[in-house]
Amino acid sequence: MKRRTAIGTLGAMGALALTGPQRALAQQPILIKFSHVVTNDTPKGKGALKFKELAEKYTGGKVKVEVYPNSTLYKDKEEMDALNSGAVQILAPSTAKFRPIGVPEFEALDLPYIFEGDAGYDKVVNGPIGKGLLKKLEAKGITGLAFWDNGFHMVSANTPLLMPADFQGLKIRISGSKIADLYFRALGALPQILAFSEVYQALQTGVVDGCENTPSNYYTQKFYEVQKHITVSDHAHLQYAVITNTKFWMGLPPDIRAQLDKAMDEASEYTNSIAKQENADSLAKIKASGKTTLHALTPAQVTAWKAAFKPVYKEAESRVGKTIVDELLKSAGITI
Repeated sequence: MKRRTAIGTLGAMGALALTGPQRALAQQPILIKFSHVVTNDTPKGKGALKFKELAEKYTGGKVKVEVYPNSTLYKDKEEMDALNSGAVQILAPSTAKFRPIGVPEFEALDLPYIFEGDAGYDKVVNGPIGKGLLKKLEAKGITGLAFWDNGFHMVSANTPLLMPADFQGLKIRISGSKIADLYFRALGALPQILAFSEVYQALQTGVVDGCENTPSNYYTQKFYEVQKHITVSDHAHLQYAVITNTKFWMGLPPDIRAQLDKAMDEASEYTNSIAKQENADSLAKIKASGKTTLHALTPAQVTAWKAAFKPVYKEAESRVGKTIVDELLKSAGITI
C-alpha cells in the first residue's frame, strides 16, 4: 500500500512537472494577425482597430489581435496565399480580389450603378445576394465574417470628367478590379493597376492621369491635392469582405469564437456607420480646401454614363456568371 502511495505521489508530481509548461503555454493569448492594404485612418483601418479593441476586451485578454495596415505584411496579391497558409488569420480584401480563389461572383459587386444609394447597397449585402456570396467561400476553406462599406466612388483627373468622351485615352488607376477595367474601357480610358500605397505619387508625377476612389480615401490620402478636378459620380461602390481561415476559426474554443463573433458584429456596425459619415465629412473638407474643383453630374450626364456602361453588364457575365449579374440588375431595376 505504501509503495503504491509513493508511486502515486511521484506520478502526480511528474504530471505537475509535465503540465506546468503546458499550463504556461495555455495562458498565452491566441494571436490573430489582421492584415489589410489601406491606412489606419480610413474606415477599414479604423474598423480593424475597433475589432482589435473589442476582441481583446470581450475575451479578457485571451486573444491578442495584431493589425497590419497599409501592406506592411503583404501586398494585395499575396494576402490570400497568406490566409490559406495560416500566416495571417483575418483579411478584409475588396470584393474585386476573390477571383484567384475561385469565387469570381464577388467581382459583380463592382458593376456600375447597381446600387440605388446606400439603402440599395445595404439591401444587397445584407440580403440573400450577400449571404449567398459569403456561403460560396465555404468550399474554399474560408469563412466570410462580414461586409464592410467604404462608400461610392468619385473619379478624378486634371481635366473635368463629365461625359464619357472626356475619358478618352486617359490612364486611370484601378485597384485590380476586372469589372472596373471593363467599365473604364467602355468610357475610352486606359485602366492601370497600382497598389493603394503608390497612388499619390503616381498622380503627382503623371504616371497615371486620374483615379477612382471614395471621398474618405481621396481626403486621407491627399489625392485631391494632386488632381485639379473630381467628379462626384457615385458610379460604383467600394466594399470589402472580412474573411478568415475556416480551419483556424472553427478550431477556436467555442466560447472564444462566440466573443470574437460579437466583436466582429460590433466592429462591422461601427465601420459601416463611420464610412458614411466620413465620406460626407471628407467631401466637405475637400470642397473647403479649394485645392480641386468638385463636379456633380447632371441627370443628362448620368444618363450618358449609364448608356456607355450598358455593354459592361453583358461583358461581365463571362467573368462572374449570368446569375449574379441578373440578380443585381433586378435588384437595381436595370434592364438591358
